[in-house]
Amino acid sequence: MHNQEQIQNILIKYGAPESLAWLNEKISKMAESKSSKDLFMTYSLLNVKFDSLKPISFENVVDDCSVYFKAHRANLLQVVADTGELETFLKYLVLLPNPAAYKQTAVEALRTNIAIIFDAISLNNPYPAKYFNDQQWNQMYLKAAFMERDLLLIESVDERANADLTRIISDYAHERWAASRKIDPIFWRPVSKFLNKELLKDMNRLLSSEDSIENKAGALCCYHSGNEKAKALLNSFPELRHEVADGSINWNTLKQK
Repeated sequence: MHNQEQIQNILIKYGAPESLAWLNEKISKMAESKSSKDLFMTYSLLNVKFDSLKPISFENVVDDCSVYFKAHRANLLQVVADTGELETFLKYLVLLPNPAAYKQTAVEALRTNIAIIFDAISLNNPYPAKYFNDQQWNQMYLKAAFMERDLLLIESVDERANADLTRIISDYAHERWAASRKIDPIFWRPVSKFLNKELLKDMNRLLSSEDSIENKAGALCCYHSGNEKAKALLNSFPELRHEVADGSINWNTLKQK
């Protein structure tokens, strides 16, 4: 109910009174009838009732919904719907009542090769970290790398890191290396806490690479690993170790020159 009240306040502030009255009437009727037909008919008319070009200001906002809408540069229509229904649904799924009930829809979205749909659920979206299990999370992370999405925009990567994902990352990297192809060095971020004998070989390859960004990725993984062998390996590259230690190298600045 908290999110619903916040969304209602946004619509009251920026929506036309007659449009809001129409929407509230439709919602009341649907609550009684439970009609899927009425739901889809209402949804399809939202782009007529609410102006997507009307500016919304989210400056000096404090409530959760407004902060989230601001991060996604939402327009008025997107607060209630959008002609790209699935994209909007996925992007703002976390704001719905009982969002866990829609997990299967979110997981199904991972199968798409349409970038805007995949991005809607995977990037700048807290839903996967909150509701996906490890297998679903790992599938999303691997596909984001495969589709060459911006991995820095995936939320809670460090918190959702797991041993299975670490193995998947290493296996995928070896496949790419065998084909003489590179991977985004940020892809390695989740492996830090799971470095084993085989992964230490991967770290040595990154640290010894002719690619300076791979060097930095390997240094970050080793430094934050808590693994003594990894730290000993990093000590062989004192300049990199120093740059990580003083904060001049981190995952957000990894690709900066």
